[in-house]
Amino acid sequence: MSSAGSAVRDGVRESASPQGRAAGPAPSRWESQRSFDELGRPLRDITFCVVDLETTGGSAAAGSMITEIGAVKVRGGEVLGEFQTLVNPHTDIPAFIAVLTGITNSMVADAPGIETALPAFLEFAAGCVLVAHNAPFDVGFLQHFAARQERAWPAFEVVDTVKLARRVITRDDAPNCKLSTLAALFGAGTTPNHRALADARATVDVLHGLMERLGSLGVHTLEELQTFSSRVSTAQRQKRHLAEGLPRTAGVYLFRDAEERVLYIGTSRDLRTRVRSYFTASETRSRMGEMIGLATSVTGIECATPLEAEVRELRLIAEHKPRYNRRSRFPEKVHFLKLTREPWPRLSLVRKVLDDDADYVGPFGSRKVAEKCLAALHDTFPVRQCSDRFGRVASRVPCVLAEMRRCLSPCDGSVDEAAYGVVVSRLRDALVRRPDEVVEAINAKMAVLAADERFEEAGVHRDRLAAFVRAASRTQRLSALTRCPEVVAGRRDDDGRWSVHVVRHGRLAAAGVIPSGADAHAYVEQLRASAETVRTAPGPVPAATAEETEKVLRWLESPGIRLIDVEGEWTCPVAGATRHLALHDAVAESRRTLVPFGERTDVTPVHRPAR
Repeated sequence: MSSAGSAVRDGVRESASPQGRAAGPAPSRWESQRSFDELGRPLRDITFCVVDLETTGGSAAAGSMITEIGAVKVRGGEVLGEFQTLVNPHTDIPAFIAVLTGITNSMVADAPGIETALPAFLEFAAGCVLVAHNAPFDVGFLQHFAARQERAWPAFEVVDTVKLARRVITRDDAPNCKLSTLAALFGAGTTPNHRALADARATVDVLHGLMERLGSLGVHTLEELQTFSSRVSTAQRQKRHLAEGLPRTAGVYLFRDAEERVLYIGTSRDLRTRVRSYFTASETRSRMGEMIGLATSVTGIECATPLEAEVRELRLIAEHKPRYNRRSRFPEKVHFLKLTREPWPRLSLVRKVLDDDADYVGPFGSRKVAEKCLAALHDTFPVRQCSDRFGRVASRVPCVLAEMRRCLSPCDGSVDEAAYGVVVSRLRDALVRRPDEVVEAINAKMAVLAADERFEEAGVHRDRLAAFVRAASRTQRLSALTRCPEVVAGRRDDDGRWSVHVVRHGRLAAAGVIPSGADAHAYVEQLRASAETVRTAPGPVPAATAEETEKVLRWLESPGIRLIDVEGEWTCPVAGATRHLALHDAVAESRRTLVPFGERTDVTPVHRPAR
């Protein structure tokens, strides 16, 4: 590469003209913002590469070529280096372009081609955030020629100063957002003159001027800068002070209105960063904008671990039922299928799990899905469907289901109690152990219907089968955990600390992080002693909502989990829908690998026998 008045130092081409600022620039106004309490990636720590191109036309796709590349690398208000090169377009430069830029054919005759200039620029800009005035134009040209050279385009993050200026600059400030206008507004040290390096230098000053104004609006990180130009209302942005004082730890946040009513509940690994995003990030959900308009305060609840935060979120949503939360508000509105305990057992759709030694499947989120599952079971097992109560002696007239051979009709003595009991036993086995008989029966029906081209009817049976398989799988997964009086497990985080959870009957009873240098066994025993006392109850989800137990299960089955202690016998459900249960396998392995907790750093589960 060659250019008049330039030199190379440390692999970076730096201007030797009086306008060059690589040698000891005066502290900029931007550096005065170093004291802000910033989150995310602070702007002062980001290395920006401000780039500008001169071209032979307005579209690379239409055949326009690059004639000059200029760039300035800057961080925290200090120029780190500059890049400048003319580029031989291997075509004539239009006369009006030569007049506008001052770049003539003779000037670029000995300049490198884009196949040489582009790799050099990409090496200079590596690891930076690209900045340009009207970035789609400059970045579009660079991407076009990278693709033409079959060169992978680096995953640059891009900031467009035009887009920022349109959100910050008012008509009272300047009549337009042209580079020359903004350079004059912010008192840039370089006047734009349609040469790449000069325009890039002017864009640096414009960027810093915009950052000063954005700083007063609470924009201090790259993430906030990138999203500032999105459609976030002024009223929304002005409420970002509600996030001040929140900790930068995992936890739950609650938005409240003027009457202290909870509007919305969420969870995050970094409370302050997440809450601040509601006031600066591009929030496409209109209901969130409405919620922010009503919010007057935000409460943060610190949690020891992310899992504890997720569980607390579920419990708080169920307690407060915030109007702007769509999920998990009504965990009590569930349904179960119950195989009754009476002389002639039947399947019943119920809303609660009782202490009656009956078998249950569920919970179902809607009655419609529960009815599909019920239909799948009735299609397979001809148990009675009536809700009437009658004794062991036949005393009734059979209904139409008996004539259709869909019911064994115990009411009129068509079947004895022993034969009926055999069918009920098969039904119970399908509910709690193996769904194979239901799957095979309905698959056979679907095959017959499909062969007769009765596809709609086959689709009905398909939906019924899907509802049953999902319900059986969920029930068996939940029951495998809820039958355990206590499970204690831990996992090492990225910082080398151990997070420990105590789970009792499927409910999270305690959570904590072992302090550095503390005795692991003593801490775990203390955590167990202070854990919530959980009393078991009948049913697949006796001590917590199904959603909470499922979150705990997903954590227990995640990579890196170490089982510390398991109280009670762990039985694995053997079912077509759940043939592998990672947690069960881990417990089985733990009973063969008796290694004291804390003495190993691998992820092999360990079990310390109960005292």
